[in-house]
Amino acid sequence: METHTIHSELLRRRVRVLVVGCGGTGSAFAAGLPYLHQAMIASGHPGGLQVTLMDGDTISPTNCVRQPFSRSETGLHKVVVLVNRLNVFWSVDWEAVPAHLGPDDRIDRADIVIGCVDTRAARAVLRDATAGNSEVDYWLDLGNNADSGQFILGEPLNQVNRRKRTRLRSVAELYPMIVDPELDDDGQPSCSAAEAIEKQEPFVNQVLAQHALALLARLFRYGSITYHGGFLNLRDGWASRLPVDADVWRRISRRGPLRV
Repeated sequence: METHTIHSELLRRRVRVLVVGCGGTGSAFAAGLPYLHQAMIASGHPGGLQVTLMDGDTISPTNCVRQPFSRSETGLHKVVVLVNRLNVFWSVDWEAVPAHLGPDDRIDRADIVIGCVDTRAARAVLRDATAGNSEVDYWLDLGNNADSGQFILGEPLNQVNRRKRTRLRSVAELYPMIVDPELDDDGQPSCSAAEAIEKQEPFVNQVLAQHALALLARLFRYGSITYHGGFLNLRDGWASRLPVDADVWRRISRRGPLRV
């Protein structure tokens, strides 16, 4: 097992965070970011976080079952509602982009990209947008099904992150099937509150988001980490971590599809 050290420039200036997807998991993750921001400032970080939330979806009545929205907000953009709440309550100046990330888009003005999307096609877009000429330092993927999920912090191959043995592998590199759009189901939203609960257990989003936030908090507080992700299963009550270890990455790549 090895240790990953944070990119040093992220300890010298404000850190630009882009959260893509603000449904159940994305909204839970966004709600925890002010605590991370304040912890960084209290620990002597010079600027904390500058956060942008991105999602083109509007609030539906079904969203009000397990996402932090009320029926009076139906029809409004999720990211606009969330950012307005955070800015007013925490006195921050974070931003909302009420649009979807498209296949031809590139992400340039972000140091850490948080992907909280629910299709393989959307993950493929994130993979491509953070690669090549991009200067994104980290891509943190969060994904779940009804009662289990994963969070994986990677360093996408781009201008900042060159190919080397110790580079944190991204979710797309470890589990290529997770970015294969042909494996997506119909992707249709739940049509009722009962169906929404059937598809996802209550609190799976919050538990996953808290684990991912704790990973980032440890990276910024101590400047290094010995794990860069993990897997949760609420049905059976277990969690496991993904160590920073090139040998483990090779074994995962040979093993095949992601199973939690």
